[in-house]
Amino acid sequence: MTVAPLSQKEIEDRLAELPGWSSDGDRIARSYRLGSHFAATALVVHIAQTQEELGHHSDLTLGYNTVSLTISTHSAGGAVTEKDFALARRVEALAPGHGAS
Repeated sequence: MTVAPLSQKEIEDRLAELPGWSSDGDRIARSYRLGSHFAATALVVHIAQTQEELGHHSDLTLGYNTVSLTISTHSAGGAVTEKDFALARRVEALAPGHGAS
């Protein structure tokens, strides 16, 4: 399934609806700071499960009490697509109330 890259305006419009997310070159990105390493690890597991369900995977980094994601669509040449925002919205639903670091 081919997915069309979004324009910079479309990316900006969608980012406005996702506080804490930003454009990072040809990707969208966000970091979460959690209360402990265990909480951060649990969030990583939930994100990984969601990525499997969607068949769309981010670069996911676990720190001591942080989780960072960068997302782009490899099948669209590494550009940002609607698939990336669908994943970002699902991640937000998993991590409500967590501040961006």
